[in-house]
Amino acid sequence: MNLFSEAYDGMLVVHVDEPRLDAAIAIRFKEQMREVTVQPAPRVILDMSKIEFLDSSGLGAVVAVMKSLAPHRQLELCGLTGNVDKVFRLTRMDTVFRIHPDLDTALNSGRKYA
Repeated sequence: MNLFSEAYDGMLVVHVDEPRLDAAIAIRFKEQMREVTVQPAPRVILDMSKIEFLDSSGLGAVVAVMKSLAPHRQLELCGLTGNVDKVFRLTRMDTVFRIHPDLDTALNSGRKYA
């Protein structure tokens, strides 16, 4: 499971560098996300742009991460590929998560400009 994270102006961005988030790696994903999100940040942005396939176990792992951060921290998603986006829409999880089309949009969302 390849994850790496970066801090951006009060946000934590976690990049998933895997083509699949499925039953084979869902448990490792949750464990590594737990380790990575120890860093304090009110917004955690999960960059899923490299994931081409997501099954119900992968979706469940993303939901578990969201629940582990709540209520004081928010998990946002960005860069969903076509197949992954379809899973979120079909399961209506697109109404649960804040989803951004790409990382730049996610980083700029919610910023206050002078």
